[in-house]
Amino acid sequence: MANTSSAKKMVRKIARRTEVNKARRSRVRTYVRKVEEAIASGDKTAAAAALKDAQPELHRAVTKGIAHKSTVARKISRLAARVKAIKA
Repeated sequence: MANTSSAKKMVRKIARRTEVNKARRSRVRTYVRKVEEAIASGDKTAAAAALKDAQPELHRAVTKGIAHKSTVARKISRLAARVKAIKA
């Protein structure tokens, strides 16, 4: 257990930061899930719209340190390929 005042403060800071990061990660997952559901339904316009909404959210996760740049680029690329593959 933390036994110095600075260590106790860091515990509090980390706890706050963790809550913020959890919320951001959850938000990103929600956007990705919406794209996945639109792809599963086979609605190309809805899937494209959902992907368009999800992209800035994914990129924001990179700038906030929630996800790695390459990981997000790969996710967006794979989602875009799946949206493109839907028969219109």
